[in-house]
Amino acid sequence: MKKKNDPLITVYITNYNYGNFLDKAIKSVLNQSYKKFELIIIDDGSTDNSKKILEKYNNNKKIIKIIFQKNKGLLFSNNVALKMSKGEYITRLDADDWLDQNFLQVMVNEIKKNRNIGMIFCNYYIVNKSGEIQDQFFRHNFKNVKLLDQPAHGACSLINVKCLKNVGGYNQNLRSQDGVDIWIKLILKFKVVNVNLPLFYYRQHGKNLTYNKIKLYQSRDKVFDLNSKKKKRIIRNTICIIPIRGNNENSIALKKINSKTVINMIINNILETKLIKKIFVSSPDDKILNHIRKINNKKLIALKRDENLAGFNISIKETLKQIIKKFEKKIKIDSVFKVNVDHPLMDKYCFSSMINLMNIYETNEVIAVKKEQDNFFYHNGTGFIPFKHSNNLTLEREEVYRQIGSLHLYDKKSIIKELKNKKIGHLILDDISSHHVKSNLDFKVCKTLLRYRLKS
Repeated sequence: MKKKNDPLITVYITNYNYGNFLDKAIKSVLNQSYKKFELIIIDDGSTDNSKKILEKYNNNKKIIKIIFQKNKGLLFSNNVALKMSKGEYITRLDADDWLDQNFLQVMVNEIKKNRNIGMIFCNYYIVNKSGEIQDQFFRHNFKNVKLLDQPAHGACSLINVKCLKNVGGYNQNLRSQDGVDIWIKLILKFKVVNVNLPLFYYRQHGKNLTYNKIKLYQSRDKVFDLNSKKKKRIIRNTICIIPIRGNNENSIALKKINSKTVINMIINNILETKLIKKIFVSSPDDKILNHIRKINNKKLIALKRDENLAGFNISIKETLKQIIKKFEKKIKIDSVFKVNVDHPLMDKYCFSSMINLMNIYETNEVIAVKKEQDNFFYHNGTGFIPFKHSNNLTLEREEVYRQIGSLHLYDKKSIIKELKNKKIGHLILDDISSHHVKSNLDFKVCKTLLRYRLKS
């Protein structure tokens, strides 16, 4: 039953060649227990049977508006829906997903508690191509979340239309990662809320854009860069320190991959990052230092490293402190990258994205990580216990990330002082950038990975 004070909700479905799933998505909206909604369906130039399916719903024009357009992409379609929307709140449903019957009612109940909320998002079920539930994804208890660096799912989040228009709507210059872009723009100005219930069904199959991670991360990097520029706190002066301890690291640094030494590959990528002012290569080994001096670049400085600081039992922070102390009067320093040589395939986006993340989320440190999908166990003295409690339930607090220790960004304070309540952000790396080199086999794999990156 509709009530006068109930907000009108705009649900829009974006479709491109998802005729096999489209009917289920539409029916999941029409069967909502909350009835004060409008449905906009945008067919983005489908060439399958989608048009035939949509024609069945043309007789319900009071509730449903159907748009047929040439293929212009998801972000263009998002803005079409936003422009047409008459609702106070808007949510996108992808044509291969579907809603729980009470999705809108539960979300509206949350809205009524605070009409100034910018975004409400929920948990979800993960289903396969056939629609069978494979997993349930549950967020943290959002009342306890202080660092908002884990964006909501791009679809099925209810967004206040005024807030969405206030931040400029959807950026059509992006290829993807619109969800991350909207998330960052909204959290910088408005309150976001999580409903800790799974209220939609997210279908994973071969056509999902999320499977092409390299392109996704390129778009993500652009999102971070655009939103970092809007922050008042700007990290303008970042230096990079490449500490090389001894014989094993020297052999890695000077080993060649496709005719380039590892150290040269890393330095070239750092030099492409305009946000980094100076690069220091610190080593006790003259062979390394002479190699660096032959690279003619004003940003690059070779430093003789004290043997006492190069031991494996000595914290790397001691080296970082010494370099800061020596150069802080000559160079203004806001933040410091520590970069090791055993991850030679790190893309240039890694460096710029970490600086932008520190700026956006105002963290003291940013670490590079790789999300692990395998099952992990610990030994409790009687046998191995799975770290994850259920194979059919993914809890955000149980997700496991492996630190890529070769890349670590510190603000200056967190190196000079031992901060008690540090905020540590993270950047998830792609499989190529996170490739760790420890053996000759790892070096051989590098060549294959580089060829794959060039093709992407």
